[in-house]
Amino acid sequence: MAIYKVSYVVAGDPHPGAILNQSRRPELGEVVRLGMRDFKIIDVFDLVPARGEFVYVHVTCRPLQPGEQS
Repeated sequence: MAIYKVSYVVAGDPHPGAILNQSRRPELGEVVRLGMRDFKIIDVFDLVPARGEFVYVHVTCRPLQPGEQS
């Protein structure tokens, strides 16, 4: 089973983002909780080719807007 090492960068917000290990790849349009806030994923791409069981992924997200589902 692959381990996804995911770098989350938040666009347009002072949130510092995060680096997390996950058991599945994040998908465009999903909502992710970082700390106490929800963010919508707007971009996903591989940083480097997979190395053994590790997959390195970069995600850009934005704050969830009022009225958007979390």
